[in-house]
Amino acid sequence: MADSPLVIAGRPFRSRLIVGTGKYPSNAIMVRAHEASGAEMVTVAVRRVELNRSRESLLDHIDTERYFLLPNTAGCYTADDAVRAARLGREAGLSNWVKLEVIGDEKTLFPDNEALVEATRILVGEGFVVLPYTNDDPVTCRKLEDAGAAAVMPLGAPIGSGLGVQNPNNIGLIQEAAGVPVIVDAGVGTASDAAVAMELGIDGVLMNTGIAGADDPVAMAEAMKLAVRAGRLAHLAGRIPRKRYATASSPLEGVVGS
Repeated sequence: MADSPLVIAGRPFRSRLIVGTGKYPSNAIMVRAHEASGAEMVTVAVRRVELNRSRESLLDHIDTERYFLLPNTAGCYTADDAVRAARLGREAGLSNWVKLEVIGDEKTLFPDNEALVEATRILVGEGFVVLPYTNDDPVTCRKLEDAGAAAVMPLGAPIGSGLGVQNPNNIGLIQEAAGVPVIVDAGVGTASDAAVAMELGIDGVLMNTGIAGADDPVAMAEAMKLAVRAGRLAHLAGRIPRKRYATASSPLEGVVGS
């Protein structure tokens, strides 16, 4: 079954899997995992990389001819800090795209949605392509889209938790109402989580810990690639309705003696 590419802000991507760069055992393993994932977009934390290249940097291990860089504002707890980090990434030549994070709680790492909408509006006004990480809240996602977000990225579960999609109904509501791509970000722990997310009809999945924290990150990256493809194909194929009782796979009508 043919599928259209994922298109964000007019840019097409063949892969619907976006991967991160943190928590890998080594840069060499990260490189191999990226290759195995089939991803075309890689996210990097602006505040955690050496931007001036005066010494070895994480960026030295990412082939920017092969991967599109998506800077993120991880570690920012106010709209001002997030806007400043996004500007720094652009000034350093990373990208005018940004995965916008404004954290509101240290324990859960849930977003501060009010500050997130504010920062989105500011950055869109400055010409950024903004992909905000947010709660699985349809109202907040609508406000972010109204503020100019190029995609919305609701969490499946808390960052790094590996719990999978905890509120599939909300994710489905977000997807149904959105006029921009919906990408589940955070909470994916294994391949089945990625497949379930894609079966909901979302446009893509972003993950880091689920791959980087696995016993074998390279093998898990390949598993995630296949799971995202399988979930997407299952969504396009259309699952059978859920029923309380059995339906015979070989009907008796027309059978001799029936």
